[in-house]
Amino acid sequence: MKKQLSLAALLLAPWLLARAAPTVSFDWFEYTGKDEVFATPLPAGSYRNPILAGFYPDPSVTRAGDKFYLVNSTFAYFPGIPVFESSDLVHWRLLGHVLDRPSQLPFDGLDISRGVFAPAIHHHDGVFYVLNTLVDSGGNFISTAKNPAGPWSDPVWLPEIDGIDPSLFIDADGKAYVLNNGAPDEKPRYEGHRAIWMQEFDLQRLKLVGPRRVLLNGGVDISKQPIWIEGPHVFKKGEWYYLMCAEGGTGPNHSEVILRSKSVWGPYRPYQNNPILTQRELAKDRANPITNAGHADLVEAPDGTWWATFLGSRPYDGVNYHTGRETYLLPVTWQNDWPVILERGKAIPYVAPAPKLSNDHRDVMPLTGNFTWRDEFDRRELNSAWLQVRAPKQNWFDLAAAPGRLNITAPAEGLDGKSNPAYLGRRQQHLTFDASTSLRLPKESGVAAGLAAFQNGQHWYFLGARRSGEAVQVFLEKKSGATVKQVATATLKQATDAEIKLKISGKGRDYSFYYDAAGWQPLLENDDGSILSTEVAGGFVGATLGPHARLEQ
Repeated sequence: MKKQLSLAALLLAPWLLARAAPTVSFDWFEYTGKDEVFATPLPAGSYRNPILAGFYPDPSVTRAGDKFYLVNSTFAYFPGIPVFESSDLVHWRLLGHVLDRPSQLPFDGLDISRGVFAPAIHHHDGVFYVLNTLVDSGGNFISTAKNPAGPWSDPVWLPEIDGIDPSLFIDADGKAYVLNNGAPDEKPRYEGHRAIWMQEFDLQRLKLVGPRRVLLNGGVDISKQPIWIEGPHVFKKGEWYYLMCAEGGTGPNHSEVILRSKSVWGPYRPYQNNPILTQRELAKDRANPITNAGHADLVEAPDGTWWATFLGSRPYDGVNYHTGRETYLLPVTWQNDWPVILERGKAIPYVAPAPKLSNDHRDVMPLTGNFTWRDEFDRRELNSAWLQVRAPKQNWFDLAAAPGRLNITAPAEGLDGKSNPAYLGRRQQHLTFDASTSLRLPKESGVAAGLAAFQNGQHWYFLGARRSGEAVQVFLEKKSGATVKQVATATLKQATDAEIKLKISGKGRDYSFYYDAAGWQPLLENDDGSILSTEVAGGFVGATLGPHARLEQ
């Protein structure tokens, strides 16, 4: 009998611990963007670049009927690979994600800039295909759906190919091909020497067949030692097959190049005026620069016009940027049967004439320009703007127990862990912004909760609050590299069930941190926030902001 009771106690223990775990309750979260470059009213018939501001890198686009569909990289964030729909290429509605089930891909242990690289989307005969690479945890795969909103299939692995950036081309005769970046078929001649490969693909069995062949070795001119040829796409117009790739790496030397052939297998000859998109030749001290332009995809609209989506970045000092690689749009002009996205020496415009397409953008979440976005946590499901770091193994947040509030059960996992911390991140989409929240701490001590500004596990801020006897301590932690430093504190005397309001404000490099005590009070102002820059932190993501809670050690 005692053994049975002991066994029952062991079985009940996790449930009892879960019930006893302290809970933090957030009332709302608000984000406001205030970039000067977005302040000018938009002229009629125009659109703003970027079309997706903030961390929306590696855009790929396709068309099905009169609708366009776009996907982006999400690396080790969950859910993975957002799927957007648009009727005019400017206003985009988030339909869902390709990777919305934790069982689909393993993310545990991955650094935030590993995981899901550069997806490519394609529509053919009523089926949507997304090809992608799970870096450091599985390799290349394909997922399919008949409805772009999902559900998407579990990944089908493509073990025959290595490298990254797979994409799909389906010819008029129904034959399909997969392209990707891979190691060259010779000993690499220099650092960054890669090649573009192609292999036939069986659409029915979702399987690569036949021989693999190199379409492009090194880049447009291997004698000049071009680096990191990647992001390949093949498309056909008239009698020509076009091979378009990114070249030069994803930094300031990024570019897009084009080659063509009368045969899908080549040989592909380069355009004499390559690159067809770059910003690397512009003055570094120009006002409001857009840099890193490349990784493009092309789509033909129903009216016969062609358009390019591509990535770019907006540094605040010519080098550092926190908003990651964003999605831009430009028209494509055809010059002697060559597509040109932007003539050499021209800057990417922040405002440009819009496509002359239908314009249904009701209930579209703001994704560019200046705006205020607020979550009252009054839905049954989490707002689709929120991301988690890696895929969750268990639910640590709840929206049902107290309607209109977000309850978080604080785990021990922190922002510098390798699993799934209790952190909901919303993309920082502006160089100048405010992010604020209101929360209630549990009555017991041992929990810290508040707002985080997160770049990766080694570079973040945590503006938090914790109980300290009969008072509440507001604190700011900063991590840059291996060490976490507590850089500021303040003590508040308030009722146990009182709300605590916190705010993070950014303006370029300068980050300021506030708490509400009969009005906003500074905890620390104008701190050097360049630790959130991709240039400092490394990797390929942008900063995110949002609620975070953890158990104290």
